[in-house]
Amino acid sequence: MEKQNAYSRPVTLGNILRFAVPTIVMSVFMSFYTMVDGLFVSNLIGTDALSAINLAAPVIQLVTAVSSMLATGGSAAIMRKMGEGKEDEARQDFTFLILVNVIVGLLMCGIGYALMGRFFSGMGLSAEVSGYCTEYLGHYLLFTVPILLMYNFSLYMIAAGKAILSLACSVAGGVLNIALDYILIAICQMGIAGAAIATGLGYSVTAAVGLFIFSRRGSLLHFKKPVPRFRVLLDASTNGCSEMASALVTGIIALLFNWTMLKYVGENGVAAVTIIMYVLMFTSSLYTGYSYGVAPMASYYYGEGNREKLKKLVSLSLRTIAVISIATVALSLAVTEPLVAVFTRPNNPVYELAVAGNRICSIALCFIGFNIFSSGLFTALSNGIVSAVLAFSRSFVFMLIAMLTLPALFGVTGVWLATPAAEFMAVLLSIAMLLKYRKRYGY
Repeated sequence: MEKQNAYSRPVTLGNILRFAVPTIVMSVFMSFYTMVDGLFVSNLIGTDALSAINLAAPVIQLVTAVSSMLATGGSAAIMRKMGEGKEDEARQDFTFLILVNVIVGLLMCGIGYALMGRFFSGMGLSAEVSGYCTEYLGHYLLFTVPILLMYNFSLYMIAAGKAILSLACSVAGGVLNIALDYILIAICQMGIAGAAIATGLGYSVTAAVGLFIFSRRGSLLHFKKPVPRFRVLLDASTNGCSEMASALVTGIIALLFNWTMLKYVGENGVAAVTIIMYVLMFTSSLYTGYSYGVAPMASYYYGEGNREKLKKLVSLSLRTIAVISIATVALSLAVTEPLVAVFTRPNNPVYELAVAGNRICSIALCFIGFNIFSSGLFTALSNGIVSAVLAFSRSFVFMLIAMLTLPALFGVTGVWLATPAAEFMAVLLSIAMLLKYRKRYGY
């Protein structure tokens, strides 16, 4: 009943933030400790090991993509049923989807072990780097199932009224990961295998807590004898495909950025792009966390047929995002030089490139929040097709168009303009979709 009361409260900014703040903090924290992880590896093992982690990233990105799809799509479908009053059916579907995650995780683990040798041998890597790749991914794949469960339980805890617990698990897992990086790499001398184990155990915290919490019948969502409704699996996969698309194309666009900067300014350009991507990743994590936090509210109100609450939720969210967007643009411009100086010294050629690039890329911060929220809203409303179109167009189609045209016209300045241009095109499409479906959903 605790969660029912939370959904029955009036839609105010304060009540929205009850849902959103924990996921915002969780998302921001995850972006931070990912960078710290790389810092430990590069300093305690070496740059070859850091390269190996990046080379293994496509396989890891696939795991993340699948879990994001099942977690976001499944959460929306299940909370819609809860709003419709079909609580037992929703719990059966929840248990069924968790079992599907376990099966998918075991399959991906087996496929990964079978193919990773051929995957790395075809890259023409040195024996040392190839060995690092195999050692890291071989240990990382052991945690495939806990990683899938971690992504799912993080969102289901929020949907079940346990957002603070979800946040606490993420923070605890991140701190454990950082501590184990030092213990296993520096003290135990386990090398890159220690880095993989530290990451896997950090992710496993949420998985372990989730198994305990959802085994208790007092929770709004809890395990119940599953009924294999494959229509639910199809809906979850379709509805969450935008999140899967976003995760997959992120790596492709990063490669495209690197290749383009190498062509125009060499390795210094790649370093400058990395610095700016940290800024964009941090800002995006704010909006991703907000969207994850309010998604169960939107799904519930839609399932309940409460158009008044849904309309107020969307209106307040858009105004909140507008305020945050203005603030982040102003802040990014104001602290560009000291921010870049954290990563590189002013006498380094990378410094001037990154300062100039960040000032241009900061324009994108006007649009990123609206695009992420729009895609997340349609996922919450179980319209995965529109959500996928918005996410894929923003992260791949528009970015690809911008990267193929603007650098050819403006050189390196065109590379920096690509992100604002792509986000601007995406926000026009988001506005069009929000207006088109306004009457259907009543927001």
